[in-house]
Amino acid sequence: MNIERNTHKKDQKSLLERFLLIIAILFFLLYFVLGTGIIFWERFFPEADFPLDMEMNYRIAFGILLIVYAFYRGVRIYNKANNS
Repeated sequence: MNIERNTHKKDQKSLLERFLLIIAILFFLLYFVLGTGIIFWERFFPEADFPLDMEMNYRIAFGILLIVYAFYRGVRIYNKANNS
């Protein structure tokens, strides 16, 4: 058996790199949840009005923009984690 098969030619990440990875994942989740929350505000909070005075078309566009940006950040996180 080869004990080193999982760590072959891979250095462990430093504590700072791990912390920054966790922060990046948290911001990915934040943007994704914020985008879905803006789009589906009435379903989550039916008795409350949306805090900003925006038409539904603009809210959907803004929510989709945030979700697309979240996935862009997610792809960058994934690529950086695999290259390191």
